[in-house]
Amino acid sequence: MTAYLYRHRVTFDETNVVGNVYFAHYLHWQGHCREHFLADHAPAVLAAVRAGELVLATVSCDMEYYAEAFALDEVEVAMTLRDSGGNRVLMDFDFRLGGRLCARGSQVVACLRRTAAGAEPVSLPAELLSALRAYRRPPDHRERDGDRPT
Repeated sequence: MTAYLYRHRVTFDETNVVGNVYFAHYLHWQGHCREHFLADHAPAVLAAVRAGELVLATVSCDMEYYAEAFALDEVEVAMTLRDSGGNRVLMDFDFRLGGRLCARGSQVVACLRRTAAGAEPVSLPAELLSALRAYRRPPDHRERDGDRPT
């Protein structure tokens, strides 16, 4: 399975008083990964977002944490597509530190258009669907032994 990879160097301002990464930053990095993916693989979608023609709204997200990360660690975020349909995509994110799984998350993103009456759903852009297909997680995907948190 191929995943879209984003690498992030943890900064001191992303840590708490204890010295480990504050939990909310993992959700922030999901957004970074998603935006880099758009810049790399769906520039017309990114242009539509910038122009106000399309809204990519995070509908839900979750995280599970298995190990701590600290300032100046390099965290690799691997994004895969779990499912898509209608105006929504469901993406999974694996966070690795030194090759080991340290966190896992997911998010649902909806495509919307702003109107005078408010936001309304629109179909997923063809460019986005095409780009995401290369990163689709197989339906029968099972964790490999090395991917299980300890």
